[in-house]
Amino acid sequence: MSRLYQGVFKRDMTLAFHQKGELFQPVIFLLIVVCLFPLGVGPGPEMLQRISPGVIWIAAILSGLLGMERLFKDDFLDGTLEQLTLSGLPLYAIALSKVATHWLVSFLPIIFLSPLLGMFLNMNLAMYQALIITLLLGTPLLSLVGAIATALTVGLHRASLLVSLLLLPVFIPLLIFATSAVESAAMQLPYSPQLAIIAAMTCLALASAPFAISYALKVSQH
Repeated sequence: MSRLYQGVFKRDMTLAFHQKGELFQPVIFLLIVVCLFPLGVGPGPEMLQRISPGVIWIAAILSGLLGMERLFKDDFLDGTLEQLTLSGLPLYAIALSKVATHWLVSFLPIIFLSPLLGMFLNMNLAMYQALIITLLLGTPLLSLVGAIATALTVGLHRASLLVSLLLLPVFIPLLIFATSAVESAAMQLPYSPQLAIIAAMTCLALASAPFAISYALKVSQH
């Protein structure tokens, strides 16, 4: 059974790396957004440091949304999703595998680039550390909750705008707590409460999202 899940995971990763244009699209979008912000607000070091947490997090959220619509779309169109549903395998485990693929492809490169982007936006060491921790804790939540919205709209044409609207209520609290943690680090204040809230949100999503995704996929195919 585990080999079948490994096969699904390897297949998704192989397809992702074969589509190199879409693979690098989130990273390129992130770099463009972060590089344009200083041109719009001015190159002052204090100003850049103050807006840097929000800029990087907003860019990360928008970058992750770029590939979100295709999370299940291709499998839905070519019939693979229907075959997986009829295979008797637990669909929640397959959904979790696809979410893991999305996180590795869309958000892990962003986490690796974030120290460089933070340096570009005049972050100090304490802000770097807080930013990395918030991204590690928060980005899985984006993939998990985003997969639910994508599963609900998988049968619709051009559903990317609808997916964004469905995800907005979740993304706003995450953005608030994540940027608050980095700002607290900049003022040398403890930010463990914000991290605890983000971690709790992610744990709740990890426990419930795979089953919600599975149910949404079954509903969308009928």
